Amino acid sequence: MASLLAALSFLTIFPSPKSADLSQQVVSNSRAWFPLVGLLIGILMVGLEWSLGYLFPPYLTAALLVVLLVIVNRALHLDGLMDSCDGLFGGNTPERRREIMRDSSVGAFAVAGAGSVLLLKYGALLSLLSVSVPGKEAALLVFPVVSRYAMVLQLMVYNYVRTPGLGSPFHGRDARIPSIVAAIIAALAVGILGGLGGILILAAICLFALALGQVAVRLIGGLTGDIYGATNELSEVAALLGAVALLPLGLLSPVTHQVSTYLGAF
Repeated sequence: MASLLAALSFLTIFPSPKSADLSQQVVSNSRAWFPLVGLLIGILMVGLEWSLGYLFPPYLTAALLVVLLVIVNRALHLDGLMDSCDGLFGGNTPERRREIMRDSSVGAFAVAGAGSVLLLKYGALLSLLSVSVPGKEAALLVFPVVSRYAMVLQLMVYNYVRTPGLGSPFHGRDARIPSIVAAIIAALAVGILGGLGGILILAAICLFALALGQVAVRLIGGLTGDIYGATNELSEVAALLGAVALLPLGLLSPVTHQVSTYLGAF
């Protein structure tokens, strides 16, 4: 329970014990629940979309959903994206890039990166809300799950390069079991809720997260908390774009619906 509350504290604005009151092992183990926290965010998205759909057109609903994604984690991941854009594009050596990422000032690359990501999220969410085929609820549930798992995958595979830093408590402890638990939760959630399309999106986001990690290793020597935040933001965009592409094909829906459709064909 402590590790679940730690995950909620780290990934959302919901009240929970502060990380300073938790041991490093508990904080590290909290990665097991990242996909579950993503699912809770997805449920919040579906509930808000359902409620707002009675009041506002899809254009405004999509904009409010984007704002919800920013608010729900205190803009922490968006801040990581902005710092990463400034550092990765603004420096010419690993040391200089890490120095820029630690700077609290905001540069042109940060503004361009954040604006582009928010615009793509809005366009993707508007596309999902505007299609007439079923499955948009599955998309809204799946994409926060896979984006949160993308961070777990990077935590497991790549070294942390900044000490101390926001991501420091997640390193230095054996976290193989929590990482496996996170993978199981993510796979079950996207498989049950999104069917074949959900599994395809999860697989694609895993490859995407590994590629982003490789870029970070090459440019700054490893990963930082800012890179994890950027990975979440970019994975949300990539997952939403994948959902928009798969939805018209009928591949993104609960597995029970896909099985019944398959059996009904005979």
